[in-house]
Amino acid sequence: MLPLEGITVVALEQAVAAPFATRQLADLGARVIKIERPGSGDFARGYDAAVRGLSAYFVWLNRGKESLTLNLKHPEGVRILDGLLAGADVFVHNLAPGAVERLGFGAETVRARYPRLITCAVSGYGSSGPYRDKKAYDLLIQCETGLVSVTGTPEAPSRAGISVADIAGGMYAYSGILAALYQRERTGEGAALEVSLFDALGEWMSHPMYTTAYTGQQPVRSAASHPTIAPYGPYQAGDGAQVHLSIQNEREWVRFCEVVLEQPEVATDPRFATNPDRVANRKALAEVIEAAFGGLSADEVVERLERAGIANARMRTVQEFIDHPQLAARDRWTEIDSPVGPLRALLPPVVMEGVTPAMGAIPALGAHTDAILATLGYDAAAIARLRDEGVV
Repeated sequence: MLPLEGITVVALEQAVAAPFATRQLADLGARVIKIERPGSGDFARGYDAAVRGLSAYFVWLNRGKESLTLNLKHPEGVRILDGLLAGADVFVHNLAPGAVERLGFGAETVRARYPRLITCAVSGYGSSGPYRDKKAYDLLIQCETGLVSVTGTPEAPSRAGISVADIAGGMYAYSGILAALYQRERTGEGAALEVSLFDALGEWMSHPMYTTAYTGQQPVRSAASHPTIAPYGPYQAGDGAQVHLSIQNEREWVRFCEVVLEQPEVATDPRFATNPDRVANRKALAEVIEAAFGGLSADEVVERLERAGIANARMRTVQEFIDHPQLAARDRWTEIDSPVGPLRALLPPVVMEGVTPAMGAIPALGAHTDAILATLGYDAAAIARLRDEGVV
């Protein structure tokens, strides 16, 4: 039995953050009913066509869900949603602030009708404050939280290469829902949750935030190197390949100089004696390291680092990650079904003994509409009428 079997989630969702939260619930066995616009559906379906004609984002975020098309501008659509919530455990939405309230499904309203229901609102900036109604997308949240200001090279800021604001928001929504389900087991009461992408990514800005608040200094952008630890970043070997390495304490620094550089005297060089010294003289330190690496291949550098017990990594391309021997050795790949046939997918990161994640199919738009409506008492003729009237 999966941990969340018997839990029903109704998701009025689109894009990334809320779908990421509910997909993880689906992987754990929850029934997730995804409500989409008739005709077009979740606009993430159209982000690209990279996965044999399907959107890469949609494939990543929506496995294991049931797709119900529903026009919530129609009174019958509103009644259908209310019927679904009557039997649901969790209601997740990430519409614009105020939209669900205008439909009559705000947290206070639905929880008054269904006290055991857990509601989770995912928004850009939260339900109050001057930014409440401001449009919010991942890159824009990265900008507003200061992430872009500390990411990139000294010459140019950069966005993170993945949707970190959406992922952060989705993860906090997911963990919050799990906590609320646990609380309900003890109290019998549901809960109203609110997660904003701004707050979620703001939490992840902890180190630069505290550093700036208590020193008054903006952290510098340091490309692929760590801004406050050295050596920690990429260094070039003699064959032109880069090896990333990390020194975390003075014991490792001494060992690095002795075994990897084969220059124990560098450990006591006044320019490099402590981590603050090494950071202040980062350029000179890199010259020493790369001079020592110049006569070695990247594989030989890694062999020395491993012998010395120094953390290291090779900078891989995305394809090299896909082909990573660690994924293959741990059998981390599986297949999921989709409208275009079987697709490869990574298993969820949490490995729970005795539990195999559901890893359900990617739903075609509206694929489950008839079946879901049938559970609410609509027969074939009534469903046909709803379709003719543009309700589903």
